[in-house]
Amino acid sequence: MPATKRLTLYNSVDSPYPHRVRLALEEAGAKYDIIWINLLSKPEWYKKVYSHAKVPFLVYGGPALHEGEVPSPEAETISESMVILEFLVDLFPEAHLLPTEPVQRAKARFFIKTTEEKFCKVFFSFIFLGGEVDSMLAAVEEMQALLPDAGFAVGRWSIADAAFVPFLLRLDRSLRNNVGVFAAGVAKKTLNALYEPKFSRIRRYLEDNLARDSMIKTWNEPAVMAQMERRLDRMRRTGVINADLSVPVPKQ
Repeated sequence: MPATKRLTLYNSVDSPYPHRVRLALEEAGAKYDIIWINLLSKPEWYKKVYSHAKVPFLVYGGPALHEGEVPSPEAETISESMVILEFLVDLFPEAHLLPTEPVQRAKARFFIKTTEEKFCKVFFSFIFLGGEVDSMLAAVEEMQALLPDAGFAVGRWSIADAAFVPFLLRLDRSLRNNVGVFAAGVAKKTLNALYEPKFSRIRRYLEDNLARDSMIKTWNEPAVMAQMERRLDRMRRTGVINADLSVPVPKQ
């Protein structure tokens, strides 16, 4: 499949899911367009582009798109961050976004599976529902145990890192900025725990990712934290966290 067709990514400021895709696109050296979607106030026209109105959403082929325009019939559309990442692996084989060696490839996919089934669930519970500190630290420790002694998830950078590091980074910055449904002192307590020697490997892993050009080009901390604050404010008022998750609103 040639990589010469136009790529258009529907993206949002704070969501870690499209951030996964942008990291992989940058690592592949791809040229792509971005159309920004405010998930807190989704434009009506976006439902005509993608009926579920979620991000990321990737359009492959067709002419240039602008806000409000529907992809042409000649374009292909792909949704779900991990599906898009696998697509990019095939679209840009020269970028080696997954190892070619079978064992390392399997390890990368296991790392992704653990991220999806364990870390992400605990992350959302901890940030938005006031989940337990011990559960969050245990999830971080489990991911750290999968890391090699040096390098990235399976040594060389891969989509396993794209899948995980947007969540790890948002955890770290949410704690630093006290952005989350945290009881008094919880953010500081958790952050201090993550800076104990037992977590030195995953801290180095995060620092290595932050130093990559792909992260430098795609991470805007003030914008992400501001949007997360707005999301938390909406949650407190309406109970809505995102399209799939809501919580009861306390009676006044």
